[in-house]
Amino acid sequence: MIEIGAIPVFVAVAETGGFAAAARQLGITKSAVSKRIGNLEAHLGMQLFHRSTRSMSLTEAGEIYLSHAVQALGSAREAEDAVTAMRGQPAGRLRVNAPMSFGWLHVAPLIKDFLEHHPGITLDLTMDDRVADLVEAGFDMAIRAGTLPDSALIARRLAPIHSVLAAAPEYLAQAGTPKHPEDLLHHSCLHYSYSRDPREWLLHGAEGEIRVRTKGRLRVNNSEALCTALIDGLGIGRLPTFVAGAHLAAGRLVQVLPAYALPEQSLYAVFPERRHMPAKVRAFADFLADRIGRETPFWDIEAGLGG
Repeated sequence: MIEIGAIPVFVAVAETGGFAAAARQLGITKSAVSKRIGNLEAHLGMQLFHRSTRSMSLTEAGEIYLSHAVQALGSAREAEDAVTAMRGQPAGRLRVNAPMSFGWLHVAPLIKDFLEHHPGITLDLTMDDRVADLVEAGFDMAIRAGTLPDSALIARRLAPIHSVLAAAPEYLAQAGTPKHPEDLLHHSCLHYSYSRDPREWLLHGAEGEIRVRTKGRLRVNNSEALCTALIDGLGIGRLPTFVAGAHLAAGRLVQVLPAYALPEQSLYAVFPERRHMPAKVRAFADFLADRIGRETPFWDIEAGLGG
């Protein structure tokens, strides 16, 4: 008998790195996970994990088995999607990956309404600023900002993403307000780690494109943490308006060099390449498009930056 039921357990252990974490993810006991993996290894006659008191890692056989197990899970999900689509109502577990700041500020507040409208869907939302491999990680959908690389993924544009230079009024009162991009060379500039080049800022004004190599004492990998540092008066930084908007409207931050535009990007709903889009995925994508899919997003209007 093929150990089909052990496949999702094996993948969960491989993803989480341990029996206890996999058990929490799957909603079963640690002993049940251990038993499933033990039975699978006995069936295959191969050890799939290196075990120690502190960690687990895949053996060579485990790496090979994982690549096929992920494909098998994907096929199983497609089969489930095809059948549930016959009900006419979206249903099933929906796994979504979103950037940390955008997910917390603009997706999390919508969850209650979405789940109330779709009682058959169970939502599993993972927020992480690192770009995950949708197929390998088993996500049905991701929300991504920026320029998408060429890939087999399917993308649906939701809204533009504008960024601004911002600082606290207290910082500008003490350090002075820049009048030209070159003035940034004399200021403390805060940097976002996941930018392609955190220190090089590109601005576009009446005289054309200007690149400034900034300097500063803080580099952070989360936009909300960067925003907090700016509000605390540590310097000038680049922020997407979906983070800065409310703070600009409240006066906690002030836009710096408003006559110079930063590059515009886009917000996308991204899906793995599949033969058909599951109803649960389409439902969430349509919901997001309805709530935040605007050429002038509500956070820009709130900050007085458009509308």
